[in-house]
Amino acid sequence: MKFLFNLSFRYKIPLWGSLLIVTATLAVSAALMAQAYDDLRIDLESSSASLGRTLSKTLFSAMIQQEVWQAFAIIRAPLHEKPGDNPFQPEMILALDQQQRVFVSSHPKAVPMLTDLHQLGDEFASLAQRIAASPDPDAPIVTYSGAQRIYVGVPVAEEGARLGTLVVINSKDVFLPRFRAIAWRSALIGLLVLAVLLPINWYWGQRTVVPLVHLARGIGAVAHRVPPELPLETYAYRDELGQLFEAYGLMVKALQERVLLEQEVIRSERLAMAGKLSAGVAHEINNPLGGMLVALANFKRRYGDDERAQKTVAILERGLTQIRETVSAMLVDAKVKGRNLAPHDLEDVRLLLTGEALHETVAIDIECSLTEPVALPATQVRQILMNLLLNAIHASPSSTKVSCRVYCADGQLRIETSNAGKAINADLMDHLFEPFASDKDEGHGLGLWVTYQIVTQLGGQIAAASQDGLTQFRVTLPIGESHA
Repeated sequence: MKFLFNLSFRYKIPLWGSLLIVTATLAVSAALMAQAYDDLRIDLESSSASLGRTLSKTLFSAMIQQEVWQAFAIIRAPLHEKPGDNPFQPEMILALDQQQRVFVSSHPKAVPMLTDLHQLGDEFASLAQRIAASPDPDAPIVTYSGAQRIYVGVPVAEEGARLGTLVVINSKDVFLPRFRAIAWRSALIGLLVLAVLLPINWYWGQRTVVPLVHLARGIGAVAHRVPPELPLETYAYRDELGQLFEAYGLMVKALQERVLLEQEVIRSERLAMAGKLSAGVAHEINNPLGGMLVALANFKRRYGDDERAQKTVAILERGLTQIRETVSAMLVDAKVKGRNLAPHDLEDVRLLLTGEALHETVAIDIECSLTEPVALPATQVRQILMNLLLNAIHASPSSTKVSCRVYCADGQLRIETSNAGKAINADLMDHLFEPFASDKDEGHGLGLWVTYQIVTQLGGQIAAASQDGLTQFRVTLPIGESHA
């Protein structure tokens, strides 16, 4: 089978086109013949229903007066017509009473009078059930198609009184001659269509494929040039189109490598610039931080007995220590060590962000499943949480909620944040974790870059998604040995 797919396109396209044309022609012809069969059957049922309504009007008086011979003459009259007068001449007509017994039959030898309809076979029994289900005088016409015949039952009723049912029985073979004629004409039309379309398909297939073969032979020489704008698709066979896509794949690969190299150069230049800036910032911030920490130490010694003051000072110390270590974390090569992450660190983050959240009228919901310290540096994880939650608070509309979930799974600490608001621009998503990448006038774009650096240093991953008014960040950090 694969040999057929590996054929030259100058043969494959005409062959496949011919197969499709033949298949389509056969399918259309079959559909037309099926539709013709259904139309003939519907016409037969309509003709039988019309005949039944006509006969039931004259049969009512004969049945109410128990005039069997008159009723017999009425139902026999349509059977004496010439075949040309009625193409759908019934095979048999029965008049039934209300107990589903034969009042009169057009063929009394085959179906005698007073015969119960259920005794005439399964088809008649099914017909009797359908008639019994609609006993009203104005009941609709019953149509039933059995294995061999088509039955149409018309109520014999007048002025709200129903005496029985008139059943017109037709053989399914009655319209087969007309169906054969229609099928023969459909077959001739199909053959005519094939005789016209197959040569056209072969001619245009050759005209289309020959230039493509020449293009496939020549495109291999331009593997290292900028490729034309062609759709990149996979083709697993070794014909001329396969050669074309193989050469195109080489060109795309070369272009992608060059683009990646250019992006890496730009990224390196940005990182170098950010590194110089962070070194200066670290120097300017660490000096006043040291003085503030000394002042807090003196305050603790002086007011050591005040429990509320000690609690406030402890939060301030942890915050200032985090600032000092975060400044060190801004340096790409920084390897800051400290205590392990504890559950109270998340409560500290909540307290530190409460003021900003109240100012922005945004609620913070932090769900933490940690019950004991985790072997990850607390300062750096706190900084990750602070940066992500601050961004979420500033990006959220008023009266909305910022959600954060922190839990451990599969040897990893996982942090997930989400907030409502305007989606991040698609162009910005490609540079989201680069320095100075921001769509806010007051933002400097360093927060997510610092977060990315910390996550990378810890061997983790960070990903962002923003669509349908919801922005989400997911961070995974491998839990290692104790950092205490």
